[in-house]
Amino acid sequence: MCPTPTPSLLFFHYYRCDCNIIGIRDRPSVSVGTGPLRSAPSSTNHHLYAVQDHLSPKSSSCLWNSEVQHIFSRFSLIKSRSYQRIRRSEAMGTDAVHSLEHIHDPEAISYLSQADAIAIDELLMGPLGFSVDQLMELAGLSVAASIAEVYKPDDYSRVLIICGPGNNGGDGLVAARHLYHFGYTPFVCYPKRTNKPLYHGLVTQLEALAVPFLSSEELPAQLASNFDIVVDAMFGFSFHGAPRPPFDALIRQLLVPSGLTRENCGLPMIVSIDIPSGWHVEQGDIEGTGLRPDMLVSLTAPKLCARKLTGSHHFLGGRFVPPEVANRYSLRLPKYPGTAMCVRIGKPLSVDVASLRENYVSPDFLEENVKDDPIKQFQEWFDDAVAAGLREPNAMALATADKDGHPSVRMVLLKGFDERGFVWYTNYESRKAHEILENPHASLLFFWEALHRQVRIEGSVEKVPEEESDEYFHSRPRGSQIGALASNQSSVIPGRHVLHQAYDELQAKYTDGKLIPRPEHWGGYRLKPKAIEFWQGQPSRLHDRLLYSRTEINGKQNWKIERLAP
Repeated sequence: MCPTPTPSLLFFHYYRCDCNIIGIRDRPSVSVGTGPLRSAPSSTNHHLYAVQDHLSPKSSSCLWNSEVQHIFSRFSLIKSRSYQRIRRSEAMGTDAVHSLEHIHDPEAISYLSQADAIAIDELLMGPLGFSVDQLMELAGLSVAASIAEVYKPDDYSRVLIICGPGNNGGDGLVAARHLYHFGYTPFVCYPKRTNKPLYHGLVTQLEALAVPFLSSEELPAQLASNFDIVVDAMFGFSFHGAPRPPFDALIRQLLVPSGLTRENCGLPMIVSIDIPSGWHVEQGDIEGTGLRPDMLVSLTAPKLCARKLTGSHHFLGGRFVPPEVANRYSLRLPKYPGTAMCVRIGKPLSVDVASLRENYVSPDFLEENVKDDPIKQFQEWFDDAVAAGLREPNAMALATADKDGHPSVRMVLLKGFDERGFVWYTNYESRKAHEILENPHASLLFFWEALHRQVRIEGSVEKVPEEESDEYFHSRPRGSQIGALASNQSSVIPGRHVLHQAYDELQAKYTDGKLIPRPEHWGGYRLKPKAIEFWQGQPSRLHDRLLYSRTEINGKQNWKIERLAP
């Protein structure tokens, strides 16, 4: 039975009771062969591809049956909002690296005066054809994306958005909708509603998601006891004069007096949209009566007041500035990495490494739900990692040791697995190859952070047959084949030019498209597993650890499953 929520504001118990399955279809299993991961013509399994759970105060019944609940417990990992950290492509990663110099230098970008900010908005919504609702949607999405970059929903789920009567408030309403879909639990305080169809629509959208609307009088005195984040969407860059009720009182409630900290005042994290409330657009908090946000999300381009920000996080959002605007106003803006809707400005403050931690939340990983064969269990988890869109789910740490027990570890790529073991390819003259020759035992580790999962594999190592190495070698791109010939892996070289010279010579040698021979010093290894441990992160470090180890029963090799303490 689902627990019955009370209507009391102590505090806003909305239970996710209804499960709406949007699609179950066949998903082919995935092979790890050449190049990109590709579908294999092996048997298919029915997998839940998407589950939409609705935030609803209803509590009369839970529409679960045991089959759906079992499927959901597994595949909620893939759908779960906190796991939507999908890695970008290699090209996107390159963009991110190139943009670091801009992200880390606030002086390398432009800051707008109030007049320029207003003029750019008029240009966007005039000759350039943008509508206010388009810009509001892009701005609100940028705000939600910026929050998600820093404050993960596992730790900062309860978000109060305080919306003013203008466009800044509209940005907040849009942000609330996106935050809901990102896995947060938003609440909206919108005391002075704007009587326009656009704003009515934004409110209706939130009401359809059962997002609670609170009056300013309903807010608790100690906001931190009920909210993890407050989004300041009260006033934008066109605001003039002193705030009127009830916004004057709301600003006072969010103030941090000089000499005190946010924690001392019982305040949650504060995120301001474009202009912190109480600030002058160009001069900042000149009267000392404005907010001191932990995060500022500037839109289009930072305003001059952003130079006065003392909070830890400054993001730029609104990936919509056309070249005509940038050229006319000589805007210098950082590159957005990949498909991101926000980009960090300036380095974050130094972090206490010891304080970095994640509180994992995952479905239970129980003995009665796992496969008897660890290879089949690995296939299931590997398929999950692929379905979740993780970048290079076949990346694994390979640990070896020499004859004296001195260890070394490096990342390699899994290129195949079956009941015989786990295969990768490398140079037979590399350090790892020499260590395997001296000590043919190794360990593998897969870490799928977005799914809160690890798989640790121990066993003996042997070379794969030459025919397998030949087949894989000739399935690789020609550039990779030439690279294997050009590089004497792990040897000391005087510079990168040596590699380029060898590569160019080999490329010229094989320009006619003839078969590139696999070098004798290059091929595959197979680790034959003796023990495989599956690790699933859980709250309070009470992780699930199931160990498969080989055992002999009646003269036959079998797998024994044991639970290990975390």
